[in-house]
Amino acid sequence: MKTENFSEHLVSLQPELLCFALKLTADKNDAKDLLQATSLKALDNESRFTNDYNFKGWVYTIMRNLFINNYRKVIKEQTFLDKSDDTKFQITNTKYSDDLSESSYDIKEMYRVINTFPKETRVPFSMYVSGFKYREIADKLNLPIGT
Repeated sequence: MKTENFSEHLVSLQPELLCFALKLTADKNDAKDLLQATSLKALDNESRFTNDYNFKGWVYTIMRNLFINNYRKVIKEQTFLDKSDDTKFQITNTKYSDDLSESSYDIKEMYRVINTFPKETRVPFSMYVSGFKYREIADKLNLPIGT
């Protein structure tokens, strides 16, 4: 496809692409940004397009893939992993740490309930909560895997 035809086809698709971008993003400004990024990517990859492909489908695929990649990037940036070993730090940073009397009551209640478990259930559960891995618990208690 010649550059003039390619550009003309791309410009003629702009209104449809904007509607599709609005459906994906649900925000007018984000949709315009997505449309601009899609148009730029299509123009940059004009040499990869051959007349064997459906031009409209090719551009829609570019837009969809850009949207998915941007979405994954945003989700990844919002993910916070706390790799500290300081359990006290992790607990005190929760929203419930302001009311220590209530949280200490809850912990006491949990221990009371856990202590009512039969020994064959309580010990593996306590080991798991303490940080032992599934296989370690099975090895230490001489239990078969999967019980």
